[in-house]
Amino acid sequence: MTDPAAAAELLLRNWAATTRIAELPEALRPASRAEGYDAAAAVARQSGSTVAGWKIAATSAAGQKHINVDGPLIGRILKNRLLPEGAGVPLGDNIMRVAEAEFAFGFATDLPPREEPYSQDEATAAVSSLHLSIEIPDSRYVDFTRVGAAQLIADTACASWLVIGPAVEQPWRGLDLSAHAVKGLRNGVVTAEGTGKAVLGDPRKALAWFVNEAATYCGGVKAGQFVTTGTCIVPMAVAPGDEVSVDYGLLGTISCKIV
Repeated sequence: MTDPAAAAELLLRNWAATTRIAELPEALRPASRAEGYDAAAAVARQSGSTVAGWKIAATSAAGQKHINVDGPLIGRILKNRLLPEGAGVPLGDNIMRVAEAEFAFGFATDLPPREEPYSQDEATAAVSSLHLSIEIPDSRYVDFTRVGAAQLIADTACASWLVIGPAVEQPWRGLDLSAHAVKGLRNGVVTAEGTGKAVLGDPRKALAWFVNEAATYCGGVKAGQFVTTGTCIVPMAVAPGDEVSVDYGLLGTISCKIV
């Protein structure tokens, strides 16, 4: 067994200093998905911030191939890393330097651990709102493509900054989010296009997968939290000074500035 608290301390120290490690020392390295989530929980506890919500990483086959994992991962989004629509996002020494366009669901109901998996209908029924979001991920590893799923999970699944908008006012429950078109723009130019299908085939499927992963490994989901379900577009390269916006069609747009 690893020491989750010590692993978390090392990751947070590098997060604060924007420095990188090749990987966690062998004595602290999680050997399984479960141990990775234990370390990630310790990161949240030691961070000095509360958990505002969650993210799913690698919800597309391309994303899984890019970071060499065989399935999605979840991470916590800390309150002090959450930014409002239109905010400036500090890029600093971020090594990923991309922006991702994601659907996020807000929960009105707790979904605690239980023996029987939650159905997609149950997960959707627990949701009270849909939000537009832009994620600016980062990693505390020099090469996040080679450390494997357990270490990526320990490092909060490459969480860093998340820009999230208010609840979408347009009726959305009847929409086919898998076919919903999303356009990413950098400095007013369309740079990437996609649909909700990139997210495990449908953002609602990603939602249900997340609810069961969180119930299995993370103590479940709390009312008032949210989950952002993975990028609908190929991540857009960004640099300081860029204006980033995402057009979600009839659901609206969201933007931020990279500083």
